[in-house]
Amino acid sequence: MPHLVILFAALLLDRLVGDPPQFWQKVRHPVVLFGAAISFFDERWNRDEVPAEQRRLNGLVAITILLVGSALLGLALHGILSSLHWLGFVVEIAIVAVFLAQKSLADHVAAVADGLRQGGLDGGRQAVSLIVGRDPKTLDEPGVCRAAIESLAENFADGVVAPAFWYAIAGLPGLLAYKMLNTADSMIGHKKPKYLAFGWASARLDDLANWPAARLSLLIVSLGAMLSFGRQAMNRAFTVGRRDAGLHRSPNSGWPEAGFAGALDLRLAGPRVYGGDLVSEPMINGAGRGDASAADIDRALILFRFSCSVTAGLVALAFVVSLI
Repeated sequence: MPHLVILFAALLLDRLVGDPPQFWQKVRHPVVLFGAAISFFDERWNRDEVPAEQRRLNGLVAITILLVGSALLGLALHGILSSLHWLGFVVEIAIVAVFLAQKSLADHVAAVADGLRQGGLDGGRQAVSLIVGRDPKTLDEPGVCRAAIESLAENFADGVVAPAFWYAIAGLPGLLAYKMLNTADSMIGHKKPKYLAFGWASARLDDLANWPAARLSLLIVSLGAMLSFGRQAMNRAFTVGRRDAGLHRSPNSGWPEAGFAGALDLRLAGPRVYGGDLVSEPMINGAGRGDASAADIDRALILFRFSCSVTAGLVALAFVVSLI
């Protein structure tokens, strides 16, 4: 079966079912296994007594081994599944769906709105602390809402669009290599002193891997905005996205976040606190509203779901075009 059909079916499966927690309580999630592989190299090749230049080289070698290994695993899996005919087709749909994050992401962000409504500011802070790295105690209610919406936008790009893109381009080898790289970036690619050298290669490669999906996500969000809120919202999403994406410290996260900011007419990003350290950034869509509320999280989820539908629609369109 064509892999675009598998991808379309996986997007639908993930949208409807997501990651059932009762299943993953019994079976280790593949990303957990990826994390264990990354930790294996981290513990052995990133010791404090190793000089920084050697740790930088160690990090490059480690991520190369991990990427090649995950791509070969994907190639082997695809070969095995191809020999199983329709059963392999079904299993590959399930595997691809595991690496998508539509329902799980929407559920976690919806929990922030529920937390605010049911538990007030403390409830919102507790819920948002599960999905963002910033200090929740520094956030007022609009700050909690902005943090949830920013997480939704950023993870739409690297949790939905990017894995779909790399599976569409390179099948299971591309998907598994991307998820390994994305996991490595989240574990060792940040700017803590311990990982400045060892995680440098992972962070740079992750930026490169997310470059096309981040920009594609702006187009998808703009189309999702039109379906959600009309042509004016689409125009705002695209205009603000192109204008303000570069204001974000990440070379990629600004694209979906600026698209969401424009579509929802909200100010996003700006100064925030991580681990007691203030990160100063300009506001994205500085002319937008600053009084974000739980209702804006609801609107962001509508935009997110329509954007996921656009993603699936583009996959279906690509399949039809491939038949012509």
